[in-house]
Amino acid sequence: MGNSSGLIIPKPFLAEIGADVGDDVELTVEKGRLVVTPLKKRVREGWGDDARRIAEHGDDALLWPEFGNEGDEKLTW
Repeated sequence: MGNSSGLIIPKPFLAEIGADVGDDVELTVEKGRLVVTPLKKRVREGWGDDARRIAEHGDDALLWPEFGNEGDEKLTW
């Protein structure tokens, strides 16, 4: 890690602060202590990529076909 050192954080500690393995965190020093704070994800972050993956796997069929988009072309917005 270059001039830095690594720190292993047990999963239960991550869970306690609301983080998971691979999440981005902020590391600060407060009163001589290291403080690890999870960075909050933006609402709906990654939804587009998830939807694309679902479609690529063919798992994007309508669950309630009767609520499809039929007739949408006639709508005026």
